[in-house]
Amino acid sequence: MSDLPGWCKLEFMIRVTDTIWLDEAHLKCDFIRAGGPGGQHVNKAATAVQLRYDVISSALPSYVKTRLRAIAGQKMTAEGEIVIVARASRSQEDNRHEALDRLIELIRQASIVPKARRKTRPSVSSKERRLKEKSKRAGVKKMRRKGGEE
Repeated sequence: MSDLPGWCKLEFMIRVTDTIWLDEAHLKCDFIRAGGPGGQHVNKAATAVQLRYDVISSALPSYVKTRLRAIAGQKMTAEGEIVIVARASRSQEDNRHEALDRLIELIRQASIVPKARRKTRPSVSSKERRLKEKSKRAGVKKMRRKGGEE
């Protein structure tokens, strides 16, 4: 267990970026039964992880919360909780690590502020080039038509 990074141990605070840390108290892990093939083991063991993170009561900056709401999509409930389900592995520990990785990556994406788009206008020469290319292409198509030399 000592070779795992600090955030995998779920102790106190989890580092997302240099300025954003998650409080473990806002995370809730539920282990549920995973479907699919696996024989008797899959019917007995609850290895899939359902990780819930309460965004509303978290200490995340408001711009991150707003972007999270947009990025998370169906992963976010109406109450403001992000629900991530991981069931790829047959191990609870591996599934918990995968769910945490996905949550951290989601929050990292939300913390990146997109650049504002600057309006640009095409130059006069680029407009002329475009129109010249259009008329050239129209001439080629006209020649393909029946009686194109008219």
